[in-house]
Amino acid sequence: MALGIGVTVALGRPVGRAPTNAVGTRVPVATTPAALAVRILPAGRAAINPTTPIVVQSPVGTVQSVTVANVVTGTAVHGVLSQDRTTWTSTEPLGYGSSYRIDATAIMGDGATARRTETLTTLSPVAQAYPSMIPAPDQSDVGVGQPIVVRFDKAVTDRVAAEKALQVTAKPRQSGSWYWMSSKEVHYRPRNYWEPGSTVTLNARLYGVDLGDGAYGQTDRTETFRVHDAWIAKADGATKTMQIFDNGELVKTIPISLGAPGFPTQSGPHVISNKQPSIIMDSCTFGICKGQPGYYRERVSLNERISNDGEFVHSAPWSVGQQGNSNVSHGCVNLSPANAQWFYDHFGLGDVVEITNSGGTPLPVWDTYGDWTLTWPQWQAGSAL
Repeated sequence: MALGIGVTVALGRPVGRAPTNAVGTRVPVATTPAALAVRILPAGRAAINPTTPIVVQSPVGTVQSVTVANVVTGTAVHGVLSQDRTTWTSTEPLGYGSSYRIDATAIMGDGATARRTETLTTLSPVAQAYPSMIPAPDQSDVGVGQPIVVRFDKAVTDRVAAEKALQVTAKPRQSGSWYWMSSKEVHYRPRNYWEPGSTVTLNARLYGVDLGDGAYGQTDRTETFRVHDAWIAKADGATKTMQIFDNGELVKTIPISLGAPGFPTQSGPHVISNKQPSIIMDSCTFGICKGQPGYYRERVSLNERISNDGEFVHSAPWSVGQQGNSNVSHGCVNLSPANAQWFYDHFGLGDVVEITNSGGTPLPVWDTYGDWTLTWPQWQAGSAL
């Protein structure tokens, strides 16, 4: 979009001083060229990025007043004046596809007044990409396996620009990296599980960032979450038991039943993504529908999802007799009602369930939070930087 600029510059006597013909009295005469008296940046005819600050300078005097306002809405743009009063700088972003009028006045060294008016326009994106976040900004407490997830509602083709705008800080400091699952979704995880008690902040400074193909970041967003104790459950398909650790200390061992030979539970680290006290489980969701052998549709209690392939840790009173001695489920981790209640009370979002000796293939990296399936070098290779 071309930028229409209207500029008016006026030089004259100081405000409040009238001309006089009295003997010995002289009216100040401006000797500085008008273009140098008040300078407004950015200059030129191109539409500007809305994050570009507006700067008003008086190289040969001091800035007396500056007004910047949206031409349509009249909304003022705030700014600060330098200590020596030679430079005014806006302190907030502008809007996309908007025009702004700048009115500036300066007093030059000889006492003459300079006024300048300019109108500039910001760029209009083809699309604006909004970043959804997991954990959500109001979700303050998660487990050590919880990755940071940013989902854009528009495709990102300039992944380098997007990644540079996504800044993660952790206390204590921990190395981490981003991994692009698709053009709309990127995950961040540390090299190892988060340290218990960590505080993690994501500053997504995306507003004004060119994400490629005419799409720009719609807004800046920030989230901060705390990592609680390291709750890790190790489910072993060979022993049919699950050992539960709290910050590395074994606190409980319980019998389980994993997926039967035809429905093996996927192996590797799984992360709890949600929990529900009661849901309907329907085998038709994975291809076994009514009238076929093995079909079921049951209400199941105390459910914690560990993948989007229908894998849960849940109460299974029907398989208590097999728990601890055989794997008979359709891929879930079956627990007795009492053990399921204990697990439900102690495990939550971001806590880890590591599956071994299940006979299943590794959980894919793209399946919910399969982030920990990859080695650290494999994970780093998914970054655009």
